[in-house]
Amino acid sequence: MYVYTYLHRVRYRECDPMRVVYHTHYLDYFEAARTDALRDAGLVYRDLEDAGVMMPVVEAALRYHRPCRYDELLEIKVMVNEMPATRLVIAYEVYGSNDPKVRVSGSVTLCFVDMKRNRPIMAPIMVTEVFQKVLNP
Repeated sequence: MYVYTYLHRVRYRECDPMRVVYHTHYLDYFEAARTDALRDAGLVYRDLEDAGVMMPVVEAALRYHRPCRYDELLEIKVMVNEMPATRLVIAYEVYGSNDPKVRVSGSVTLCFVDMKRNRPIMAPIMVTEVFQKVLNP
């Protein structure tokens, strides 16, 4: 399993009037965490696009366990459990700093798409090589 931790300080604009993170912002947190995790693993999303491959989100799921609040430092864990084929499934867990309980959990499924043909494809070799390294260290 590949695990990466992304840190994010909750900004005032991300909160509702009760200073609780508004629910849709977690998808933004997941995207930022995912981009950094892929970069950390050795896969830069821009390089994929330059090679003619995009990775649209085809499914997203979230579960809200406990609220996150303004000015909290969040730890967003990104987890990849299996080698991608035509899809890459990424799981997430959000924790407050110094709090062992999960605040939000979820997953996002991305599909590899040939940008010229706009058709799904198998994971490119540049993707599988990266995940072979991080899933089988």
